[in-house]
Order: sequence, then C-alpha cells, then structure tokens
Amino acid sequence: MMTHTRRQFLTAASLAAAAGLVDAPLALATEGALETTSVRISRYPAICLAPQFVAEELLRAEGFTDVRYVDLDLSDQSRQPAIAEDLGRGKVDFDANTPWTLIRAIDAREPITALGGVHIGCYELFAKEGIRSIKDLKGGSVGVGAAGPTRTGIPTMLAAYVGLDPAKDINWITDPSVKPFELFTHGKIDAFLGFPPEPQELRARQIGHVIVSTAVDRPWSQYFCCMLAGNREYVRNYPVATKRVLRAILKAADLCVSDPAEVARKLVDSGVAPRYDYAVQTLSELPYDKWREFDAEDSIRFYALQLHEAGLIKTNPNKIIADGTDWVFLDELKRELKA
Repeated sequence: MMTHTRRQFLTAASLAAAAGLVDAPLALATEGALETTSVRISRYPAICLAPQFVAEELLRAEGFTDVRYVDLDLSDQSRQPAIAEDLGRGKVDFDANTPWTLIRAIDAREPITALGGVHIGCYELFAKEGIRSIKDLKGGSVGVGAAGPTRTGIPTMLAAYVGLDPAKDINWITDPSVKPFELFTHGKIDAFLGFPPEPQELRARQIGHVIVSTAVDRPWSQYFCCMLAGNREYVRNYPVATKRVLRAILKAADLCVSDPAEVARKLVDSGVAPRYDYAVQTLSELPYDKWREFDAEDSIRFYALQLHEAGLIKTNPNKIIADGTDWVFLDELKRELKA
C-alpha cells in the first residue's frame, strides 16, 4: 500500500474531480455491484506508466476500497518478461507493459489477457554525428539501458525491420555495469536506445540526435508501446471490476494530456519520477490521447507478426489474439467516454 502526504491526497482528489469521478459510485450503479473491491497493480519507476499511478484515487471513486501497488524491480532489464509472468501467476492483478512482452508471455501460455492500449511512443534511438539511420549502425555498437532486453524487445525489431540481422550486424551493449548511457554520452559507442527519462536527459545535455522516435516515426508510431493486461482469472471472475479498472486508467491517461504538470507533481511526490522537469516533458510529448483512435488488436497483430517472423514466438498472431486478448471492455468504454 502506498503512503500519502496531505499534498498527495489533495492532488489525487483534484485529479479525481477533474476526471469527473467524484460522484462515480452513483453513476456506475447500473453496471452492477463490484464482485471484489480489491485490486493489485504492478508498480515500477517508469514515467511513461503515469496513468496507472494517477489512477489510484480514480479507482477508489470506482468503488475499490483496497487498492494496492506491488513494487516490482526493473533495475535488471532482463527481468522485464518476468513482470508479465508475475501477472499470469497472480502476484498482481493488472500490469501495463509493452505488447511484445505481453505477446511472449501469451506465447508461453501464461494466463494473461490484454485489455487495451494506453499510449504510444516511449522509445528514441539517439546516434552520434554522421549516423543518419538504423542501417548506418551495421557493424556499430548500440547501448541499451532501460529500453529492455535486446533479444526479446524493441531493439531487435527496430533492426530487423530495416533488414539488419540483430544478432550479427549490431554490437548491443546491455551490461548495466558498463553503463551504456554514459558510454554514449562520452562518445564511446555509436548509438543509444533511450526510454524516459533517458531521452529527456540527452536532449537537455545536447548529446546526439534522434534517428528513430517511436512516437512520430512509422510504423512504430501507429501502434501502442504500452498496453494494459489483466490476470486471466481476475478478468473472468470479476468483469465489472475489470471494466472499472480499465476505465480508471484510461481516464488517468486523459489526465496526462489535460494536466501534465499536475500529474508530473504526483509522480515526483510518489517517487516514480526523480525530476519534475523530465516528467513534465515526457508527459507532454507522449500521445496519451490515442487510446480512443488506435486499434489495440492491430498493435498485438503487428508485434506478434514481427516476433513470429523473427522466430521469437511459435504461436501465430491470430492465435495470440484469440488466446490472450479481450476487447469487450475497451469497446464499451470507447462508446461511453467519447468526449
């Protein structure tokens, strides 16, 4: 359970009011009673996951009385796939994660259900002078910090999409002990794949230039990089609760668009973000308002196809969608939350 200062409480209350959920219990009575008033959500320090942290008071307004954030350690990025396993094994009820991580978990028969997209565009590839594209990195060295494991994540797909062999054509620098971020800032490697707040710091220090931004460059900008998934048993047993969790987090995503400064303050107060300025910049840059427009199923299909063609999953995209997704709640909320 997260502890609160008075300021945090007032901030959360103002966010709940802004989201129009102060009187939600009366308005939501027609959905039926909550099957459970408890929910556990994964928590790890990533600015882009702001909606799930801002959602706490929104969840309480939805009727949840026991809202728990479970701290998960991502200091070792090789653990990122294990977070989805924690979800499937019931350590948490809901987790916002990358679609490729969720897909690999579904392929491994973990009992999880993808429910909807939250936002796009976390990742930026910075390069030193003279490198203008990913193809220019053939034979070069690329650092990967918080962006996650190369073999299973976005680094592999970025390289493979332009025809490079990720395993042979690029020397990936992933060992945290050698500090890939610092290697790039000192000009000792050719490029660095950043994840907030790393890109914000590189821009502030005027180091390198962006050759790929998944927020603006196609095809990546057309698909979610963060999606909400639930433990399959929770989703099946508690459909009303599942819908209300998704609604709270999507409303929180809207708050990231309408009031990034206030959301940033909450992130800093709760220890999720170390610096207010980087948090504001991240929230202002990421498209949190695309959950209504973009097709969540398209994102799963796109990344499942990339992973399948790379030999990283055995299950074909259609079966991944059939086995590990449920868009009913999202479709209902899109109709309800049109404004």
